[in-house]
Amino acid sequence: MKQTFSKAPRFPYSLTSQQHQTLTGLLLPVNTGAEVTYMNMTAYNKGRLQSSFWIVDKQHVYIGSAGLDWQSLGQMKELGVIFYNCSCLVLDLQRIFALYSSLKFKSRVPQTWSKRLYGVYDNEKKLQLQLNDTKSQAFVSNSPKLFCPKNRSFDIDAIYSVIDDAKQYVYIAVTDYLPISSTSTKRTYWPDLDGKIREALVLRSVKVRLLISFWKETDPLTFNFISSLKAICTEIANCSLKVKFFDLERENVCATKEQKDHAFPKLNRNKYMVTDGAAYIGNFDWVGNDFTQNAGTGLVINQADVRNNRSIIKQLKDVFERDWYSPYARTLQPTKQPNCSSLFRLKPASNKSAMYGASTKDPASV
Repeated sequence: MKQTFSKAPRFPYSLTSQQHQTLTGLLLPVNTGAEVTYMNMTAYNKGRLQSSFWIVDKQHVYIGSAGLDWQSLGQMKELGVIFYNCSCLVLDLQRIFALYSSLKFKSRVPQTWSKRLYGVYDNEKKLQLQLNDTKSQAFVSNSPKLFCPKNRSFDIDAIYSVIDDAKQYVYIAVTDYLPISSTSTKRTYWPDLDGKIREALVLRSVKVRLLISFWKETDPLTFNFISSLKAICTEIANCSLKVKFFDLERENVCATKEQKDHAFPKLNRNKYMVTDGAAYIGNFDWVGNDFTQNAGTGLVINQADVRNNRSIIKQLKDVFERDWYSPYARTLQPTKQPNCSSLFRLKPASNKSAMYGASTKDPASV
């Protein structure tokens, strides 16, 4: 790591007051020259820091689902995008990083943000750039709304802009889909994203595909909401919704409870959306509490010419279709009991599968 950076790296961490007393897990980066910034997220809204992005030498940026732990990098299926030599986008993300740093150990969010933390680009004023020889527009968004100074787009508004601009299709890949906002005493329906999907289906006849991870933490209510979404298309012409669940642990479905409790999950942890003209790559699952309580960052990319095989939109679409037609993606019947007398055998991938990696790493330049 010390050879990777020209200067000592800086890392923001989210922690509770109890975790702040025991920081042994962070001693390694500190002892190797890293500067660690601590955020007490519980002081603001009982959330946590979920942002996952890297800024390197004020020139390069990574943003995606991967975290800095060996399970994420070694056992989970992650997706992210890298921009090389893109100082304009770096400047905007640096302001989000600076916002986190400004809140270290503070007990409340300031009433007025410093102008140095204002957004550089947003949904109204997008960055114009070339990505892989394709004319593009981009901007970053942030959550929760409490952490959005002037000219900073809220994540929900960024997602709305991508769905609203879709003409043909919306492909969504997330770990969890649960339009519920939960507190210690009750759970209420959270319509912000679920309602936007229904609007696209019914009012604009946009084709929607949902690819959701299936794992031991999948909430049973997910199936209720999926059934509700499907129901609206039963008697409406040109209403097209399909849902599949991506299950990387199907081979272990018959393992004992003790084995499951001690095994770290193999998980498809993608968190992105791609349409016929734009893409959103974020840090959140589509769960109410994530957007209302946690701190996270999103990236929106608009591209008019998606026929270029090197365009971000084309690559993300190919990744989605590869996963959609893979043997790990299936329509689940929650009440059906698995047959543990036979082992799961992978079938050859469909000819429709796209042979692309799970990360877009082609260089970008302003």
